[in-house]
Amino acid sequence: MTATLDASQAIERVLARIDTACRQASRDPSSVRLLAVSKLQTTDKIRHVYAAGQRAFGENYVQEAIAKTTELSDLSEIEWHLIGPLQSNKTREVAETMHWVHSIDRLKIAERLSAQRPDSMPPLNVCVQFNISGEASKSGASFDEADALLAAVSKLPRLRLRGVMGMPEPGLSADATREQFLALRDVYEYAKTRYPSVDTLSIGMSDDLDIAIACGSTMVRIGTALFGARPARA
Repeated sequence: MTATLDASQAIERVLARIDTACRQASRDPSSVRLLAVSKLQTTDKIRHVYAAGQRAFGENYVQEAIAKTTELSDLSEIEWHLIGPLQSNKTREVAETMHWVHSIDRLKIAERLSAQRPDSMPPLNVCVQFNISGEASKSGASFDEADALLAAVSKLPRLRLRGVMGMPEPGLSADATREQFLALRDVYEYAKTRYPSVDTLSIGMSDDLDIAIACGSTMVRIGTALFGARPARA
């Protein structure tokens, strides 16, 4: 069995799970996008998943992401999403290469991305990340900042505010996870009424995909179910 065939089967399994979750939630399966989380995976594996039809890939670490965009520059339809924390000293590289950034957690980062996004490129799609679990170790803005931060990001040139992103506390019960997702969905629904470009609620990973879709997710971030076990970071 070829690696591309393996990748095709993996994608089919994940899409089937998305389809089932959507139907259980009385939603159209086409309303949920699959983002393949390729952090720490080899470019060969990414090529196989791309060849199987997947186009959107998410990376957590800036230097790794930039290296992959260079090595895979021949994949003309690939769409790169930065989903990990972003430090201000790395915004220029991201602004010049990424299609999406999900991890805007403060205005300074958004302002730098806007200033550094080349005029020759389309506006950078961005989501504001919220710390929905309240954990001190998690990145993300607080809900108290939502109104002001969303308004400020929406006004920046060279950026396009697409929505919000969050990650629940790991190991919670289904009910507790749902509660955290629903709190973010409220912010998403609020943003949609004020900013016409907002269409993305980025929640849901392999362990909680079904709950996230029931809570309105429009983009789920799936890694090991597509690529297999993730190697340890060097």
